[in-house]
Amino acid sequence: MGFTTGTPVPTGTARPSGSRRADGAGGRRRYRASVSSTNLQPSPSARALQDVRDGWGQRELWGHLGWQDIRQRYRRSLLGPLWITISMAVTAIALGILYAGLFGNSLEEQLPYILVGFIVWGFISGCINEGSEVFIANVGLITHLPAPITVHVYRLIWRQVLFFAHNLAVYAVMLIVFPQPLGWASLAAIPAFVLLVLNGAWVALAAGIVSTRFRDLTPITQSIVQLMFFMTPIVWIYGDLLNSPNPSIAERARIVEFNPFLHFLEIIRAPMLGADQHLRHWLVVLAITVAGWALTFVIMRRYRARVAYWV
Repeated sequence: MGFTTGTPVPTGTARPSGSRRADGAGGRRRYRASVSSTNLQPSPSARALQDVRDGWGQRELWGHLGWQDIRQRYRRSLLGPLWITISMAVTAIALGILYAGLFGNSLEEQLPYILVGFIVWGFISGCINEGSEVFIANVGLITHLPAPITVHVYRLIWRQVLFFAHNLAVYAVMLIVFPQPLGWASLAAIPAFVLLVLNGAWVALAAGIVSTRFRDLTPITQSIVQLMFFMTPIVWIYGDLLNSPNPSIAERARIVEFNPFLHFLEIIRAPMLGADQHLRHWLVVLAITVAGWALTFVIMRRYRARVAYWV
């Protein structure tokens, strides 16, 4: 019995060594590409900054929405948004007459002080109170409209700017009835209002995010704002207490310097009334602006993406 010899049938095809090296090099290249693409993902800080830029870029959207808010609120009203101005003017005049008698000041001094204080405080309190529920009030748009969350904050700020502009009509009438010693220094009210808007934006953004997570903060914030109205020199003149002949009153009046709202009021009220301006108010406001935006970016980079789930 013989044995037949022949070429064995291979069970598989051996791959050349060059092909294996090519596959290894290709795998390494694909791994490096995937790693590099992962590294190109923007950081949370970059995404937060991009949200601010993208929201500002959609000015046509939030500008239209802010204007529509005012139109809807006073739809079918004869005077429309002027009701805000009339209500504020009547309250300011009544308090001006009352506090002028209480403090022994002339109406020409007390009324313009209160009137301008009301105008500025209306903007500040509006940014804080409405900012604390800016995302809660826009839950429908947030869940259905793929837009940066800052769009809703810009919408709120724009609405408050429009209210402020309406209230300036009362200021114009006040200048006719009670002329003020305005000069070139009064133009400082313009950059002061810009600082007011910048601070209103970061307050609304930060308070809105935090209050969306913790809903109890909204009524707490509104109560604090109402309390600060009486602790801030809006209806009472800070200088009168500071220069009081009673040293005890004058000493206690200095505590008001720790109230940040005092500085925001003074940087815009003083130029609008032609009064002397003090550098310390501007420095405090600038410091709060920088610190406030830094804190807001920290909040945004950590919790911005969660707002849509919290609402």
